[in-house]
Amino acid sequence: MGWSHYRFVSIWDVTAPPDAVYGILERAEEYPQWWPQVREVTSVDDTTGTMRIRSALPYDLVMTVRASRRDPAAGILEVTLHGDLDGWARWTVTAHGAGSRATYEQEVEVRRRIMRLLAVPGRAVFRVNHALMMRAGRRGLAARLEGV
Repeated sequence: MGWSHYRFVSIWDVTAPPDAVYGILERAEEYPQWWPQVREVTSVDDTTGTMRIRSALPYDLVMTVRASRRDPAAGILEVTLHGDLDGWARWTVTAHGAGSRATYEQEVEVRRRIMRLLAVPGRAVFRVNHALMMRAGRRGLAARLEGV
């Protein structure tokens, strides 16, 4: 694995029940309504769409996202990613205390040229950028759950 390969794990603890959390996370087309860095989601068909994201750094990442696993009983949503990032991402939603834990895992290879060129000097910055995006997503999800 090279410098353009990333593996991320983020854990979001929220006060809502797992079914409510899963219900929001499975509707990716609504992410732009509560997750500021998810700028656009366009459905192609029942299992595929395009997603445009942008965090603190001044560039967008665009990917084709295809559902590869949707298992409400296990609380798992998994997709493959192709485009500026190639790989996979998975949500696992479980009961945790009085609420839920949403675990986000992602393993990707960066394909965007500028990010590949800056892979070594920019790696720490790219990881911070991802962490900022995930922190905002957790806040947005919590706010969305309060409004449900």
